[in-house]
Amino acid sequence: MPIQDDADRRILATLRQDSRISNADLAERVGLSASSCWRRVRALEERGAIRRYTVDLDEAALGLGFRAIVHVHLTRHDQALVREFIRQIRTKDEVRACYATTGASDYHLHVLCPDLDAYNRFLEDFLFSIPAVASAQTNLVLRTIKD
Repeated sequence: MPIQDDADRRILATLRQDSRISNADLAERVGLSASSCWRRVRALEERGAIRRYTVDLDEAALGLGFRAIVHVHLTRHDQALVREFIRQIRTKDEVRACYATTGASDYHLHVLCPDLDAYNRFLEDFLFSIPAVASAQTNLVLRTIKD
């Protein structure tokens, strides 16, 4: 169910910027009483509009300076091979996101590694060892415009 209410949209926008904000500060920022704000946040959580609270990490500060978008082509769309591909992708910390897409590629991966050597190990030791993977094309992320 889409969010139709302006107060809920303000709550979500504020939480997106700072998920650790106290309920009192959140209520003040969005123009609600603390109790009303708390009830709305709980309702958003229960509806699934808020799935979790997370931390925005500085990847460079953590030594993860190599970012890439990897376009993966599968050999064929056999269900068992696809399930195994997905299972293995979910196990790798380097894969921060995986999207099944339409178009020339079957999957797009957002990959973070410390450096080019680590990325090459990721490709050779992991990605290309998955039977479903026919090929992969890498696009390096030069800078992030919007995250």
